[in-house]
Amino acid sequence: MGITIKDVAQAAGVSTATVSRALRGLPNVDAATRDRIVAQARDLDYVISPSASRLASGRTGTVAVVTPHISRWYFSTVISGIEAVLESAGLDLLLMGAGIGEAAPQVSPATRLRRRVDAVIVVALPPGDSRLAEVLDLGLPTSLVGTAVPGVSSATINDVLAGQMATQHLINFGHRRIGVITGRSIEEPMSTGRDRLRGFEEAMAGAGLPVDPTMVAHGNSTILGGEQAMTALLTQAQPPTAVFAMSDEMAFGAMKALRSHDMTIGRDVSLIGIDGHDMAEYLDLTTVVQPVKDLGRIATRSVIAQIAGGDAVDPVQLPTQLVVRGSTSPIKAEARR
Repeated sequence: MGITIKDVAQAAGVSTATVSRALRGLPNVDAATRDRIVAQARDLDYVISPSASRLASGRTGTVAVVTPHISRWYFSTVISGIEAVLESAGLDLLLMGAGIGEAAPQVSPATRLRRRVDAVIVVALPPGDSRLAEVLDLGLPTSLVGTAVPGVSSATINDVLAGQMATQHLINFGHRRIGVITGRSIEEPMSTGRDRLRGFEEAMAGAGLPVDPTMVAHGNSTILGGEQAMTALLTQAQPPTAVFAMSDEMAFGAMKALRSHDMTIGRDVSLIGIDGHDMAEYLDLTTVVQPVKDLGRIATRSVIAQIAGGDAVDPVQLPTQLVVRGSTSPIKAEARR
């Protein structure tokens, strides 16, 4: 006979229900009791049976993550934060792509999710996207990352403030001719891009500086797009002395374009991004850091609490931080003219 949940409960001095909740990472178990149960289960070499747990609870033990991208840094980092919390709770992750535009799958995520998962985490789908509405209509425990919908748990940053912070840093260094690399050339569907651009415009207006349309380029949120956008800015009759790229990945592409034009980053043109990408430190990029993994962790804890019968957690907005590195510097005196 193998070790059973009753053996663990007896060794830990608790009920089998408490053991079950503790080993599945559900709430309503205090930390000391959870640690004791986990230790006893480890000592007894007890492993909770997923099939038995699911049959008893009527749950699948799986949480879906719906995301328009997987390989891009922001999305993969959010997913790593989600996965860490799910693993500690003994839950499985079902990754479901939901590309935008031509990359969108023919079958909506909601259709593929029915009766397959206990909860859904949606990463950065536009608030007005019909597929997001269909997921919400499923009535499953749901949390959003990078976007917010009234009445739904979400984890976001203040993108307007992040855009202001990045632009104001350049203004404080004396730059007046400031370019911006946005995400998309079409009407931006994501509030993230619109909000960051609004932050840029508000910071410029606050300093009495006009936003020159020739100083706005579109980088499609990719490294290649950032390179092409920076090239477009540098070929203007009056190129910028500083550029705000609305993601670190676009800033990396902008760095390549500057080097191709024999320009020194931070001396000839200052450059700032947003994200806190793992490579930003190594490339000496000034950036507004957002706690990307924490966004995924918070959203996951919210759906786990909802699975256990708790109410949806109020929206959470996490702070950002300006990290200054060598890619930005005060404007040279001759460039002021």
